[in-house]
Amino acid sequence: MEKMLVVVFDNETKVYEGSRALTQLDSEGSITIHAEAVISKNDDGTVTVKQDEGDFPVRTVSGTAIGSLIGLLGGPAGLALGALTGTMAGSLADLFAAGVDSDFLAEVSSALTAGKYAIVADISEEWVTPADTRMEALNGVVFRTARKSFEEAQRAREVAELRAEIDQLKAEHARVRTEHKARLQAKIDRLNTRFQAKLQQARQRSEQIKDETEAKVQALHKKAAKAQGDAKAAIDARVAEIKKQYEQWLERAKSTVA
Repeated sequence: MEKMLVVVFDNETKVYEGSRALTQLDSEGSITIHAEAVISKNDDGTVTVKQDEGDFPVRTVSGTAIGSLIGLLGGPAGLALGALTGTMAGSLADLFAAGVDSDFLAEVSSALTAGKYAIVADISEEWVTPADTRMEALNGVVFRTARKSFEEAQRAREVAELRAEIDQLKAEHARVRTEHKARLQAKIDRLNTRFQAKLQQARQRSEQIKDETEAKVQALHKKAAKAQGDAKAAIDARVAEIKKQYEQWLERAKSTVA
């Protein structure tokens, strides 16, 4: 199962020991790391990426699930407390892209206070014990949650609402007097611009997720070719699960841009 993992440490030495321990678990086949970064929380509440691992399938945090989560961890304090309001549309988009909910974000934010460090990783694992045992031995505080498909559902709702509003205005445009048509057409044009922008965002995100999925699967195939027995079976199961999740996501995405 694909999960978002965050491990909070009190100092920089321990966080790098934790990162090396996770890499070892990945090499052993106990977990699969798709992307990882080491971050620190600054006194002003912002977050600094100390180490962006390049040896994993998703080679940069920019634009990815963990990139979105890192941005949220350095975002508004109100968001960390779950105060999700209409003024935080960008933050909500990051929350959906990260695949986590506000409760998980609040828990991590409460632990990741100024001066502390954390590993943020997009992983696949079947058992929590291997990672928990290694992280707790280093006094790391572990947070994890299964990745959730908020993003596409939210975008589908937004597109459907825009479609409905445009259709309503077009119906009204057909009925009103000539002197009112220009004003209504201007509204329709503005909504159409927003509508096309949403569709373009959906297409771009689809390409990004496709590329990420292919990278993850290719990396896992390489590991499986070198593995044997239970380790190979676990990796093959992860490949099957990632493909299944992508197919499900793709079906939802198709309905958005149809």
